[in-house]
Parts: sequence; structure tokens; C-alpha cells
Amino acid sequence: MEKLQYISQGSTKEEQELNIYKALDAGVKWIQVRWKNASELELIGLCEKAQLLCADYKAICIINDHVKLAKDINADGVHLGLNDCSILEARHILGTDRIIGGTANTLEDVLQRMSEPCNYIGLGPLRFTSTKEKLSPILGFEGYQHLIQYLEERSFDLPKIFAIGGVRLDDIELLQQIGIYGVAVSGQITNQPSIANDIIKSFK
Repeated sequence: MEKLQYISQGSTKEEQELNIYKALDAGVKWIQVRWKNASELELIGLCEKAQLLCADYKAICIINDHVKLAKDINADGVHLGLNDCSILEARHILGTDRIIGGTANTLEDVLQRMSEPCNYIGLGPLRFTSTKEKLSPILGFEGYQHLIQYLEERSFDLPKIFAIGGVRLDDIELLQQIGIYGVAVSGQITNQPSIANDIIKSFK
């Protein structure tokens, strides 16, 4: 599984498409299409376009929240928030070969996600970010550390946890030391696509 996921950003379909294209061109191999305030038609159009772009770049394309849309356009999977449909229901709709990610903010959320048939956990936010509305309580590095320690002390196999929420290039080393598998980045890659390659290289 890739270690960097770009979460798309932009207030119009054109902006979203351009940002996805720039991220792919900069070396990102995994796109999550997220556009919360789009109309249904606009979102379908964007997801179809993103799927084509990702196919051109041999990259993974997953859709935020919309399981049926992901199935309809044959996307590689979905990412689901805590208030979306259950991982089990999504797995039933998409089958066993699609990627399903689940959001978590607390230890209880992580334990719940570990009991569900999801492929990775998006845990955050690391710090404040303006790219997400209704932000959950900020974890910081200490939050990740306490959570990983809890799992290790109880001999759980660590799930693939992605840090999310305000993640930047210079966070990668410490996050890896803590035991975080990968990162989901939006703002820094949107503003400076070329940094994607540095983020990928910084994983050991």
C-alpha cells in the first residue's frame, strides 16, 4: 500500500481537476477525491475525470464518502468518515478487492476500525487545518504516540494508520518513529505539488 495519499482540494470542478492533475504529475500514486460542497452531477463528473487521470498515471483513485458512486465508476475504493455508512456495508457493496479506509479520532474509534474489515485507518487531525470543516479534536504527536503505545503494550498487530490533518513534510520522520504507516496530505501538496516527491522519498 502506498504511503502518501493526496486528498483533493478546490472549490470548483476545474480547480479540483487541476489540483489532482498537478499532484499526479508530481508523483503522487494515490488520490482521494473529496469535494464536500459539490452538486451530485458535479461530483460525479469530477470523480469520473479523476478516475481517468489516475488510470493514465497508474495511480489509485478512491472516493470520499460515496460508496455507490465509487462502485458506479469502478473506483479503487472509498474513504468513510465516522458518520458515513458502516465499513461492513461498504464492503458488502464494493466486494473484497476494493480499498476501504475509515476515519478515527480516538482510541475507541481505532479499536472499532480494527474490528471492521477496512484496509487502513485515517487518524487525526495531527494539527489544525483549514481544509476540513467540523474538525475533530486535535491529536498532536503525543496523541498518536499514546495510542500506538497502548496498542503495542497489548500486543495488537499495528493496523496501517495514516496521519491526517495538517500533515507536512517535516512531520514524516517523527510520525514514522512513532509507528504511523503513512500520511494523507492535502494543503501542502495543493500549494506546492513538487513537495510530493520529497514526502515520498522521506519514507524509509
